[in-house]
Amino acid sequence: MKTIKYLFLVLSFAAIFYTCKEEKRFEIGATDSVPPGVPVVRSVKPLYGGARIFFTVPSDEDLLSINADFVAANGKLFTFSTSYFKDSLDVYGLGDTIEYELQLYAVDRSGNKSSVVPVSVIPLEPSISRVAKSLIVKPGFSSFYVDWYNELAQTVNVYVDFEFTQNGNHRDMIIVFSSNDTIERRFIEDLELGSDEPVSVTIQVEDIYGNITSPVDFGQLTLYQDEKILKTDWVLPQTNDTIAGIPMCFGSGFDGRIYRVIDDEIDMAQSSNYMHTASMGRTGSETKPDGSKGTNTIEDPGPNLPWNLIIDLGDHYELSRIVTHQRHSGGETSLDRGHYYKAENVGLYNMYYLDEDLNEWVYISQHKIPLPVGLNDLEIVKMGDAGDMAYMYPDDPQFSKPVRWFRYEALKCFDSNYTSNSANCLSEITLYGRKANN
Repeated sequence: MKTIKYLFLVLSFAAIFYTCKEEKRFEIGATDSVPPGVPVVRSVKPLYGGARIFFTVPSDEDLLSINADFVAANGKLFTFSTSYFKDSLDVYGLGDTIEYELQLYAVDRSGNKSSVVPVSVIPLEPSISRVAKSLIVKPGFSSFYVDWYNELAQTVNVYVDFEFTQNGNHRDMIIVFSSNDTIERRFIEDLELGSDEPVSVTIQVEDIYGNITSPVDFGQLTLYQDEKILKTDWVLPQTNDTIAGIPMCFGSGFDGRIYRVIDDEIDMAQSSNYMHTASMGRTGSETKPDGSKGTNTIEDPGPNLPWNLIIDLGDHYELSRIVTHQRHSGGETSLDRGHYYKAENVGLYNMYYLDEDLNEWVYISQHKIPLPVGLNDLEIVKMGDAGDMAYMYPDDPQFSKPVRWFRYEALKCFDSNYTSNSANCLSEITLYGRKANN
């Protein structure tokens, strides 16, 4: 028993001694003028747009970190650092596959620097050139879009420079998209150009260190022509009316009214211009477009995703794209975010048209509304007010076959990475296309 107590005391004193030594190592007031020893480079591994330097750490008592400097293409000095207990350091921002010289050195607690060790490396192909090689530009309806693949998931800025002549006036514009997503698609929208007004497009890719690629020229694009389909002849089936085996949803719960999704007015602040499926096991009365109540009270069974909104277009159209608007109300003013991009709104949906000859619904495509990242409430409100546009056929923009019946199937809301079943609201659906030649 005495032996155990003795060992315990020895270990305790050792721990106290080591702790005091470490505290002294990082003591705020500790100062000296003696530089630390020089790190010894063991090997260098080229990385994509960078390098990994392996080294032996000097044994200085007050060593704090191992650093590496390099001057980027824009003349700015970048410093990368790792703690004293690691034996390697990653450096990024090398924008070409040429030889670079890095400056490796040690730093102690007092800020003293060791002598510099030059480290030469030829990096692998950087992310910006890999992204630039993956760029795809395609014309769409009154718009065009840019696809790219960023397998390294490093942040890049994509500069889309496009110019066109509209009604005799020449315009040259640049839009910058920033992303670190592996697969990306970005739209340049609302270009009301005729078939004789092509768009010239060049693109550059930049990293956060100021490296930028040479312009990639995509030549001239001729955009496709479509127009907004008027809603004056649209008709919504009554709740639970079944069209080709699919029942029409309930949308007049609480302050919502189903007919508002086709009234050409979006929901703003406290306007309550949206539909609501209730989704809480409550009841609501069917409301007709003229504002009068239906004869039956509809009892909502509770959470009911997916739900289907079916529209009779009143005639046959070839569909090209859709613009959806979310419920906004919930904020005190139109500048508040309200419900935009939150739980009650639809973030993921499918689209279908009815093949009347077979009386079967034909799948068109699925769309996930992008969730805004890094924006303030005002910017989010602007995005929500503008609505979200999607092509019927996103990978190959084209018109659908002539259709009269369209189905919008709500799948998920935005919450929990588009896995939550809380979506119960929608403000407006707008379709684009052209009248079919019957």
